[in-house]
Parts: sequence; structure tokens; C-alpha cells
Amino acid sequence: MAEFPKISPLGDRGILVKFGGDISENLLEEVLYYKNILENSEFKQKVEVVNTYTSLLISYMFTIEDVYGEVLRVKRLVSGANIPKNNKYKIFSLPVCYDEEFGLDLQHISEQNNLSIEEIIQLHTAAEYRIYFTGFLPGFLYLGGLDEKLKISRKKSPRKSVEKGSVGIGENQTGIYPKNSPGGWQILGKCPVELFNKNEAIPSPFSAGDKIKFEAISKEDFYKIRDEVQSGNYSLKYHEHEG
Repeated sequence: MAEFPKISPLGDRGILVKFGGDISENLLEEVLYYKNILENSEFKQKVEVVNTYTSLLISYMFTIEDVYGEVLRVKRLVSGANIPKNNKYKIFSLPVCYDEEFGLDLQHISEQNNLSIEEIIQLHTAAEYRIYFTGFLPGFLYLGGLDEKLKISRKKSPRKSVEKGSVGIGENQTGIYPKNSPGGWQILGKCPVELFNKNEAIPSPFSAGDKIKFEAISKEDFYKIRDEVQSGNYSLKYHEHEG
């Protein structure tokens, strides 16, 4: 269990709840537990609670009138909490085509990590990746659980444009670019599924604490799924885990 969170003001419209300890799934459970407490508490004004690997930011719409009084109030809200283990989450299956047309850096990863392309694909699809939080871009998922054998440095010179759906590795993380964007991660495949749609009532189906499992598909299946997504006929695959 992490140290009791340190709570302090951040400017005049924010309060930071910072946890001790290293990045881990156990710490994530604790962070999300406190996040749930705060999101279900009454505040004098509208707030948004955002988590990172090891902290929570309570962002207030307006200036906090009595910031230190509010810090004490937040401390009371989270004090004495008994952290239950969260055994309920969704596991999403996301299709990825690892064809070298999409895997722009597959050969580089193979040479740097002394792995065959087949071994890279096997390792990347074997794990279940925990979603820690979203950021950088709307719908960009920060995932934990990458096999150490796949760890690789970011590109020395980032690409000016990485295509939407590109699946990459940066250091000990893997993720999917939800839209065209500059980026420096090593690209090993492409996912045809929409990760974020601002026109939907719920723009992203993914939540911190859920898991992602990648499924290798052929180029033919990639284009088939992409067409289904564009026509609105594709249903995201997932199942509930509980217990």
C-alpha cells in the first residue's frame, strides 16, 4: 500500500493529491479508489478529477475562495479509507495488423532487440495491458504491462506525422495514436478501430483500470474492419472481468 496521499494546493483553482510509491497496478487501484470517492463527493462548485500514474488533480471551475480550508476538506474526504481490491473491469480485444506496410519500425525493433518479427508480434499480443490513464491526445491510452524484451527507446527524431491507429512502443510503454499526430514512438502495427469519437455521448469506451489485449489480424481483415468501422457496423469486442 502506498503512503497516505499528500494533499496540497496547485494554483488557485486546483488541489493535487499525490501518492508515494512506484508505478504499479496496486497503486493504480488506490489512486482510482480515491478518485471514485472524490467524484462522488459534493463540492461547492463543479470540479473535474483527473488521475495520472501516481496522483490526482482536482480541477475547479472557479477560483477556490479558501484554498487551505478546501485542502483540509479533501483530507477529511479521503482519510481513513479502506482500499478494497478492484476485481471488476473490462478487457477489450483490439485488432492490430502487424504487416510491414503499417509496422514502419518493425525491422528496427527486430535488430535493436535481437528478436524476429514473429517473436515481436507474439510478445506484443501475449500480454494484457492495464489502462492507467488517458492523455497527450484525446483517447490516447497510457498502458502498462509491456514485456521487457520489447522495451525500446523513442526515435531520436520524431516523425512530423504518425497516422491515426498506429500502434507504437516508447520505452516501457505501448499505445495507439487515436488521430494523426507528430510522434516519436517506434511503430509496429496499425489498429483500424476508433478510440475516440467526440460526436458520441461517451467519446471513449475505455476507462482507467480496464485492460487491453491486442489481436493480430491480416491486412485483408484490417481493411474489412476499417470499412465496418466507417459504416458504423463494427462492434468493439470486450468482456467483463469480475471476481
